[in-house]
Amino acid sequence: MPTPSVVSVSAPEVLEFFGWRAAAACAGLSPAVVFARRAADAEPALRACARCPVLRQCEESVAPADSWFDGVSAGRLWRNGRPVAIDGRRR
Repeated sequence: MPTPSVVSVSAPEVLEFFGWRAAAACAGLSPAVVFARRAADAEPALRACARCPVLRQCEESVAPADSWFDGVSAGRLWRNGRPVAIDGRRR
C-alpha cells in the first residue's frame, strides 16, 4: 500500500479555492470570541489578527463602520460600528 503524501499549499491557493474566510487566522475561534464586545473577551481574536493574511478582505467584507458591527474585524475591536479604544489607543 502506498504511503499518502502531504500536499503543501500556499495562502493564495487556499484563498482561491476556499475564499478568504478559510485563510483567516480566526477561522477556528469560537464565535463568542470573534463577536465579543469586551477587549478581554476578544483578545484571542485580536492576537489572531496580528498574524492574519486576509485583514484587507476581512474589513472590506465585514464593513464594520457601515454595518454597526460588534466584534473583531481587521485587527480592531468594534462596537456599534466604531473602533474601541484599547489600552488608551485605537486598534
